[in-house]
Amino acid sequence: MPEDGEFYGKHGEPRKYDPTFKGPIQNRGCTDIVCCILFVLAVLGYIAVGILAWSQGDPRKVIYPTDSRGQFCGQVGTPLENKRLLFYFNIMKCASPMVLLEFQCPTTQMCVEKCPEKFMTLIKASANQKDFDYYKNFCKEGVTRSMGTPAILRAGLCPAMLMPSRPFTRRCFPALGLKGGVITVGNDSHFDDGTGTMRNAKDLVDGVKNATVVIEARQVVMKIFEDYTQSWYWILIGLVIAMLTSLLFIVLLRFLAGIMVWIMIALVILVLGYGIFHCYMEYASLKGEAGSNVTIQDLGFQTDFSVYLQIRQTWLAFMIILAIVEVIIILLLIFLRKRILIAIALIKEASRAVGHVMCSLLYPLFTFLLLAVVIAYWAVTAVFLSTSNEPIYKVFNETACEHSRTTCEPANYSTSSMKAQCPDSECLFAFYGGETAYHKYLIGLQFYNVFLFFWCANFVTALGQMTLAGAFASYYWAFVKPDDMPAFPVFSSLGRSLRYHTGSLAFGSLILSIIQIIRVFLEYVDHKLKGAENKFAKFLLCCLKCCFWCLEKFIKFLNRNAYIMVAIYGKNFCTSAKDAFFLLMRNMIRVAVLDKVTDFLLFLGKLLIVGLVGVFAFFFFSGRVKAFEDTAPNLHYYWVPILTVVVGSYLIAHGFFSVYAMCVDTLFLCFCEDLERNDGSAARPYYMSSTLHEILWEDKAEDACASSAQQQHDDDAQPDTAESGGCGAERKTFFT
Repeated sequence: MPEDGEFYGKHGEPRKYDPTFKGPIQNRGCTDIVCCILFVLAVLGYIAVGILAWSQGDPRKVIYPTDSRGQFCGQVGTPLENKRLLFYFNIMKCASPMVLLEFQCPTTQMCVEKCPEKFMTLIKASANQKDFDYYKNFCKEGVTRSMGTPAILRAGLCPAMLMPSRPFTRRCFPALGLKGGVITVGNDSHFDDGTGTMRNAKDLVDGVKNATVVIEARQVVMKIFEDYTQSWYWILIGLVIAMLTSLLFIVLLRFLAGIMVWIMIALVILVLGYGIFHCYMEYASLKGEAGSNVTIQDLGFQTDFSVYLQIRQTWLAFMIILAIVEVIIILLLIFLRKRILIAIALIKEASRAVGHVMCSLLYPLFTFLLLAVVIAYWAVTAVFLSTSNEPIYKVFNETACEHSRTTCEPANYSTSSMKAQCPDSECLFAFYGGETAYHKYLIGLQFYNVFLFFWCANFVTALGQMTLAGAFASYYWAFVKPDDMPAFPVFSSLGRSLRYHTGSLAFGSLILSIIQIIRVFLEYVDHKLKGAENKFAKFLLCCLKCCFWCLEKFIKFLNRNAYIMVAIYGKNFCTSAKDAFFLLMRNMIRVAVLDKVTDFLLFLGKLLIVGLVGVFAFFFFSGRVKAFEDTAPNLHYYWVPILTVVVGSYLIAHGFFSVYAMCVDTLFLCFCEDLERNDGSAARPYYMSSTLHEILWEDKAEDACASSAQQQHDDDAQPDTAESGGCGAERKTFFT
């Protein structure tokens, strides 16, 4: 067996006994001052970017559609206040998915109160004044019947035809449909394309067949939005139920940790088992149903996702996935059954710590509030930055013109040389852009906005970890609990973290943010290379993404433990990270089989809460229970609120259980240091509870005896009776 000095030499020196050490160091100095200054300057720059974006941006560009003159349709306080919809003179020119996505059609666009409701050509409307008065609503100002149809069309004052349209995302789109199996447009199957040629309505459908995919996708988005407006209060009720369930679970863990863990394990298995049973019943009930044997590949992409629930393959896939998860969990529980008892002891100790620091359960709300502020600031700044461009006008023409797509000025275009050379051209609004120095740096400002978002979000998360670590460390190192603890451990720890260790928090957050922004860049490159044929480039990019994903996970793990050491000893980030890493390496076996088992049990708790709330939401929103048929809202897709409740429940449960996870990690590191500092004698007593000491020391004694036996076997030596007895005697002493 290696000597202690040889073992510790590889992973640093163990902590020495210090009679003055009573928990988190009070007399400490500021750490990582340079990074603190850098973070403050970066935040000040972030505020400056926000002010610049708010002064230059115009969110109306996102809210309101823009006509050909750059005016906003429906903007309050303007002549166009009642004209909320955008009408296209020739929708055929918009028959491209990218055009529809960007709303930059090379045709005249104007604001109207209503979309056209009937098919009509300008020639037909000019036959009588009543029809022309209706037609004028979709023409430019100053148009009169006496001008004559040829002059009006030549000047581009009116569209050549109107077709029945319906508003969608504040824009008028053709109301295409089927009548008797024949494709029709409104009340006629033919239309004038604007040049005097009569064309079949099928040509229009063929011209916009790609655009209809975009329209259908947008319709799905609008239906989802409508479902949220119909069910938002029920979603809030579901999230409140998830919060109360999580809080009840935490309170029960405080007093019945051992029983609750086993109940939690049993309920997780039962909930997954019910899920498997339900999927099987749905699978069996669809047997013999028409169309139920269609495969997902044959079905393709459907905007109505409820269609997938009508085929047997979907339920079979759900059943197989749940069965695999169930088997994995059961096998893990079987192989880790002995370690689960030790993990339960650690959870019990964490429950006692949480019981003495009850306000720690409310701290995730403070973290959530700060994260909400960071996310809101990032989102608002991003919107204002993206809308801080100037309107750009381009030359659009019907015939060949050398100035086509050239930038123009609408104010004096009618008297310009470009208009003289291209009489049928127009100067129309194209998009928002700009060539000034500010607009050239917009991409850099957006990148800065994203990077500072990552940095600030990671800083807020790190602040929460260090605050909770300091509070729970003060509990562990209090010899007489709770008399030796601070009056307000969470507030004391929060004050120390902000006053002395803002630089350390910023340092760790900066490292993590750099890795995350690199991952975002790799995803962007991967998106750009999707159509590339270079297999080596794809392979290299895949390897880089995998490496940086692993690196991010490792940095998160290292940062978390470094913050614990900073909270206890008040040293800088690098020193604390090194001390935490070496301490974990000196207790590698416990980290692998004890700390992670505890994380697994806490994950089962989150899974249980999500499963219970998710099952309740499924039966409520799907109308499967007759008692809720009249209460549940009428929805297009009942899975929308269900998924929202499930995701929200997981985040809420994660917020509450993150307190327990941080408590367990802190107590675990403190326990490892306690074993190095003290020996359990009257002069150097352990700070851990007697129950935790008994169970964890049994684990240590077993590992020590196993290592000793293995070393003796490797040396081909006979087991020494005295040594063997000593090992057993040592364990017996601790159980006496």
